[in-house]
Amino acid sequence: MEARFWSGMLVIAVALMALLNVSAAEEGEKVLTLDHSNFSEIVSKHDFIVVEFYAPWCGHCKSLAPEYEKAASILSSHETPIALAKVDANEEANKELATLFQIQGFPTIKILRNGGKSIQDYNGPREADGIVEYLKKQVGPASAEIRSVEDAASLIDEKNVFIVGVFPKFSGEEYDNFMTLAEKLRSDYSFGHTLDAKLLPRGELVNKPTLRLLKPFDELFVDFQDFQVDAMEKFIGEATIPILTIWNDDPANHPYINKFFDSPNAKAMLFVNFSKEQDLFQPKYNEVAALYKGKGISFMLGDVDVTQNAFQYFGLKGDQAPLLIIQNAEGQKYLKANIEPSQIAPWVKEYMDGLVKPFIRSEPVPQANNEPVKVVVRDSLEDTVFNSAKNVLLEFYAPWCGHCKELAPILDEVAIFFEKDPDVIIAKFDATANDVPSETFDVQGFPTLYFRSSSGNLLQYEGDRTKEDIIEFIQKNLDKPAQSTSVTSEAGESDSINAEPIRDEL
Repeated sequence: MEARFWSGMLVIAVALMALLNVSAAEEGEKVLTLDHSNFSEIVSKHDFIVVEFYAPWCGHCKSLAPEYEKAASILSSHETPIALAKVDANEEANKELATLFQIQGFPTIKILRNGGKSIQDYNGPREADGIVEYLKKQVGPASAEIRSVEDAASLIDEKNVFIVGVFPKFSGEEYDNFMTLAEKLRSDYSFGHTLDAKLLPRGELVNKPTLRLLKPFDELFVDFQDFQVDAMEKFIGEATIPILTIWNDDPANHPYINKFFDSPNAKAMLFVNFSKEQDLFQPKYNEVAALYKGKGISFMLGDVDVTQNAFQYFGLKGDQAPLLIIQNAEGQKYLKANIEPSQIAPWVKEYMDGLVKPFIRSEPVPQANNEPVKVVVRDSLEDTVFNSAKNVLLEFYAPWCGHCKELAPILDEVAIFFEKDPDVIIAKFDATANDVPSETFDVQGFPTLYFRSSSGNLLQYEGDRTKEDIIEFIQKNLDKPAQSTSVTSEAGESDSINAEPIRDEL
């Protein structure tokens, strides 16, 4: 009897555990999992859905995952439930989706409205509470009516940009265009509209339709009265970049840092120790930034303790700070290490006058280079690839790139295959530690492979990443015939060069 009792209790316990596991699974599945087979069907059923495109190997994706899940759990019980979903964009079967949505890095989050007919970038926070608040605003009207001083106070955050349309009536071409603009840019900015400029915390009274931009930097408000949508969008894009962007650990500055890096302007970046040197450098640097406003160059002041990833990206060292680096629109870099405050203005003028020589980043040329795949750095690129009169297959890679790691042993095998041919070189180039000459090589992802024949014919290799396919390609395109071999086919993949951009470290 006792044995039967305990047996029955065990059955009940197992059943309870199963129910608890189901409950826990349901609790942990608030983020919908989408792929190529169900994406269109599920998205078409939602007027508003948020989709994260991620890669399993991406560190920032792993950091976002628990915050995204927590936000999904909170938003699922919102008055109007908001659906959050994810797509593994690294999965081969989902690559077409990633291409369709122009995914250039991970994680990328998109807001899809009207069953997927309208697509916008998510530009909000990446922690749960911030995601929730940002998305709650996104499901409401694109622009909120301001009827009182209290309305204005509740809507306008003095730490963020806010855009207000002031109208004599809520109708007409100007009003309609403003609403079109608000809908188009609602994922980037908060919008309001009012009949009375007196309700706003800053600015003067107006007697005609006016777009007023309120901001927490430089001049605290600026008005604009051309209500063509393109003109308003251009005005906002220019007016919301500070004369001097500050890169520190204050989250309120992060949107402006992103805008700084997204700008097509040349970028001047001064890195100093904020705890010791900010007060010495910022006034002088701000004067220079104001002097060149509107002249195709943007300015940023960064704290060396916060911007270590930028130093790594540019291949710089901490002992070079205070350091001023300018990167032009073509990607060329100009460097002034251990700069003094009094040197900022004359050095920037020399740059603007074309008198500063570019800084080209290169690792040291290896003294021993005996592995099958040869190491090429920027300083040895000319001799090894362009002036060697050899047939060279060159891989541009990143040490963190998963697909590069998978390709490495295959390239070793290719190099061993050609080791008895003195006219063929298989080489690799760390594109995170050496500057890529962008005028010659179009490196948009890792790994990227180029082949240059001994006669100078330059081709990008876009075939399958198997030993046999790469060997066949080289044999077909080299200037001196090599031994043939049988071939098979296997699909290749690429990691995005922007998978973990500087600003994603924010």
